[in-house]
Amino acid sequence: MKAAWRPLLAEFLGTAGLLCAVIGSGIMGERLAEGNAALALLANTLATVFALYVLIETLGPVSGAHFNPLVSVILGLRGQRLLGTVAAQLLGAIVGAWLAHAMFGLDIVQTSQKLRSGPGLWLAEVVATAGLVFVILRAPATKASALVACYIGAAYWFTASTSFANPAAVLGRMLSDSFAGIAPASAAGFVLAQCLGAGLGWLAARALRDPASSRG
Repeated sequence: MKAAWRPLLAEFLGTAGLLCAVIGSGIMGERLAEGNAALALLANTLATVFALYVLIETLGPVSGAHFNPLVSVILGLRGQRLLGTVAAQLLGAIVGAWLAHAMFGLDIVQTSQKLRSGPGLWLAEVVATAGLVFVILRAPATKASALVACYIGAAYWFTASTSFANPAAVLGRMLSDSFAGIAPASAAGFVLAQCLGAGLGWLAARALRDPASSRG
């Protein structure tokens, strides 16, 4: 019987690793790009895509590699299992942000001042999250890690919000006054848009589901 703590540890480590990659590569990209925002975003995107693929491949067999509370809900976690998983993800997001700060010699505890608000950005988060959930539910099991990583990499560039698509990511990035940050005042709008997007992505995947299949 699988130890109950192993999936929780995997979700903690995966979410911490993801947020460390997102925030750390944003800091490094901004420093090296010398004011070129496009180059900084490209560096941020590539590091996130590679890290996400590796984390899903290595931790997926243990926990399913959700790293995202909405994914855990969509994939049917319930009760104590859901609460434990979400707690591990949120704690991992915080630790990942702090780890990135420590590596770059920044104040470990900080709060973002970067406002990200408005109808366009909220719509972008709806689209980003709907697409992510749709890909997760429709991807063949052996290709899920590559498809999810590719989708997130693309969505960094075709969504106005740079595709947070994850309430845990909002929390971690809220605690980083860096390139990837989001101000606390903007967080609620992003999370609400993500919840709506997750529901739409689930509905779209369900509409295309083969009646003979148990997926989605």
